[in-house]
Amino acid sequence: MKTNITMTFDRGMPTGTAQQKGETIKYKIVNGRRVPYVHHFRTAKMNDARVQFILGVRPYKPKEPSTGPIKLTINLFFDVKNKKLWGQYKPTRVDCDNYVKELTDVMTQEKFWHDDAQVVELHVTKRYAEKAEIHITIEELKGGLND
Repeated sequence: MKTNITMTFDRGMPTGTAQQKGETIKYKIVNGRRVPYVHHFRTAKMNDARVQFILGVRPYKPKEPSTGPIKLTINLFFDVKNKKLWGQYKPTRVDCDNYVKELTDVMTQEKFWHDDAQVVELHVTKRYAEKAEIHITIEELKGGLND
C-alpha cells in the first residue's frame, strides 16, 4: 500500500524541531545534598510545530497501523520570495534529521505504524519553493530484497 500526504503551511514552514529543546538547571536532593541536573523541556515553537504536523497528517491516518517495514520519502519545501531559488536545494538550517524526527514521532503517535523503527528506508530532500509544503510518501514494503 502507498499513501501520499501533502501539508501546506500558510504561515511558513514550522521550525520547531527535536533539537531545539529548552534547558534549565534544576536541583534535587540526593543523600542530603543539593545536586544540579539539566531539565529539558519543549519550547513553544516545538509545540506549535508538533500541532501543525498533527493537523497535517491526521486526515491521512490509516484505519489500522502498518505492521511491516516502511519506506518513507519526505520532501520539504521552504518558502522564499526569490524566484531564482525555487527548486534549488536548501543547504542551510533546519537539519533534515532533526526535522524528520519530529515528523516520524507525530506519525507514530497518530498510528501510521506501531513504531518508527519500522522505517527501514528513508529519503529526505530540502528545497526552496514558492509555498511552504511537506510531501510525504509512505510505502509498505515486503520482507526483504528477494520479495
